[in-house]
Amino acid sequence: MKMIDPVSNFQIPDEWAKRTNMTLEELKARISSGRYILLSDGSFIKRGYTTGTTAAAVAKASVLSLTKEVSEISVLTPIGIRVDIPISAKNGKACAKKDAGDHGFDATAGIEIKACAKEYGSIVIEAGQGIGRKKGAPAINPIPLYQIEEAIKEALVETGLKGSHVNITIPDGKNIAKLTLNERTGITGGISILGTTGFVEPWNEHLGEMKEELIRKSDKVVVLTTGRLGVCFSNMFFPDHDVILIGSDISRGLLAARENKKVIIAGLPGLILKWAASDILRRNDHLTFMELIEADPGNSLIDVAHFQAVRSSGKRVVLFNRDGTILRDSGEP
Repeated sequence: MKMIDPVSNFQIPDEWAKRTNMTLEELKARISSGRYILLSDGSFIKRGYTTGTTAAAVAKASVLSLTKEVSEISVLTPIGIRVDIPISAKNGKACAKKDAGDHGFDATAGIEIKACAKEYGSIVIEAGQGIGRKKGAPAINPIPLYQIEEAIKEALVETGLKGSHVNITIPDGKNIAKLTLNERTGITGGISILGTTGFVEPWNEHLGEMKEELIRKSDKVVVLTTGRLGVCFSNMFFPDHDVILIGSDISRGLLAARENKKVIIAGLPGLILKWAASDILRRNDHLTFMELIEADPGNSLIDVAHFQAVRSSGKRVVLFNRDGTILRDSGEP
């Protein structure tokens, strides 16, 4: 029976499932939660929760706590999986710690995210202390902002309130931001509220080894991709290929695929072009490739960086726009 990881859409090999020594029902429950990733040796590692999911949890809990004390909260992730998060909430104030799972390098692991709610005529979400700003606007991406709003709506239904003003803060956000790339991308005063799936991938050496094994053993064309949207679009464009999420480990992925003649690098441009041609950004006023592309998708510097990615890898390199259309495609080398 086929079993699919609901976050990565990876089809779990039967032999991996057998190595767990778990019943089918137990294994299904674990995998369907989105929280656990099954490795090739039958062991598991845990995904964490994004700042978006944690913020949605404290926002919902703060509203619920206007009528009752709360110690655990259920929120829906952007991919439709419901998760339960430990929380402390009372009298309209809520606090939770961000769970990074088995991510060994998450600068935001364990940070406290707080929310303070009061009854109001509509839903108002305010970004307070510790949440960064870019060009004056709160650094809350659209998907987690929607997730937070939907979580508040659930609380309003349960409490019977018409609306709520919710202020979200990250007390240590300004200090933690110094450990991230926020300032280099124009975000000041704190960290960002992010998350397209609601989960944080546990990037550690064990997972890297698993992906190397997948790459080496594949008898198909391998598509190395850098992120969640890359996985989605690559599966759409290359349905008969093996799509493997490698994040920023492009060189490592290529090394594992050195005996495979058919390899494609595909994904959003940011990580791919940064890997191949980070120096090119010095020739323009934009801090990131994504900013450059948003401002001028036809800019010749993008073509130069794309060419360097092809030359460095010796592979076909496909760059996707965020809507799934193709920005650049080198074709077969």
